[in-house]
Amino acid sequence: MRVRDAFDELHRRWRAGEAVALATVVATWRSAPQPPGATMLVTADGTVTGSVSGGCVEADLYERARGVLGSGLPELVRYGVSDDDAFNVGLTCGGVLEVFVERIEPAGFPQLDAVVVARRAGAPAAVVTCVAADSGDQPGAVPADPDGRLGRRLVLAGDRILGSLGSERLDAAAAADALGMLVAGRSGMLRYGYDGQRRGSGVSLFVAAYTTPPRMIVFGAIDFAAAVARIGSFLGYRVTICDARPVFATARRFPGADEVVVDWPHRYLQAQLDAGRVDARTVVCVLTHDPKFDVPVLALALRHPMAYVGAMGSRRTHDERRKRLREAGVTPEQLARLASPIGLDLGGRTPEETAVSVAAQIVADRWRGSGRPLAELAGPIHHPG
Repeated sequence: MRVRDAFDELHRRWRAGEAVALATVVATWRSAPQPPGATMLVTADGTVTGSVSGGCVEADLYERARGVLGSGLPELVRYGVSDDDAFNVGLTCGGVLEVFVERIEPAGFPQLDAVVVARRAGAPAAVVTCVAADSGDQPGAVPADPDGRLGRRLVLAGDRILGSLGSERLDAAAAADALGMLVAGRSGMLRYGYDGQRRGSGVSLFVAAYTTPPRMIVFGAIDFAAAVARIGSFLGYRVTICDARPVFATARRFPGADEVVVDWPHRYLQAQLDAGRVDARTVVCVLTHDPKFDVPVLALALRHPMAYVGAMGSRRTHDERRKRLREAGVTPEQLARLASPIGLDLGGRTPEETAVSVAAQIVADRWRGSGRPLAELAGPIHHPG
């Protein structure tokens, strides 16, 4: 089961009336292997779903989660490199992460269904949890909780606000800030005074933002598109294949795509833009090899802020495409955003190898990676977001 399935497993156990322990990364420093929001679920039967570090601290965290599941008392744990022994329950990568471990059961989290309903409807949702209840809490111990705030939740699900953190003013401040984090698609910590004062002591809240998945739109129903769709889905994108030729654009040919659309590429993209279904996280891959299809859709895509716009083709095709795009009014600044020929130089030849090179370029663009071998570089492996 993939890491991103931890939430689905949580909901399945919740519906069955089971109590589980949920470990969530709430803060990271330096080269931590997982971002805030990464989770690991531990059930009463010992099943583990998800990961918070890729294997560095899971064994220790498993035992802590079992303890929290039994006692019901939450724990805030910090993991880093041990000065005495970097391999003794620490992060040998040099990063530091803070993990909140809590027991979750239906009676204590009745709003979980609302989060699931919002996510299935494609609406953003956020869960705001109090993970520390005074400024003196030390990771590795049960946090102080003078007012019974620890573990309380505020849930934003679509246009609904459910639950409470213990104060109307705190609820209002946290809801406003969590909404801003949802818009940015970012999970992270907020700190307030006990009554919502905007200061760095009092209560620490973790906002788990559940946004709609980013989109990958692949134009051109060719064999390379099938491989790109599979790897796009693996990376967490909602994948659409679009082609104007109905004989090629069929769901049976592209089982890795979430949807297959028969339409002219530029007309479909314009409709998605008009409907607000394309944003700055969207990835566009044009694989058509046909100027009458690819030039209009590329000209449109390059005029709007998107995470990545790439086009397949030979060097000759690339030169001719750039000429046609300039004639279509695409500016030099817009044209500079085009990844063409698409992908990184991996030497691949098959559709699957080509898809890996495209995915590698998309990831490198997202995190500002160089695409060079890590062995040739110095400094942190993980780039900041």
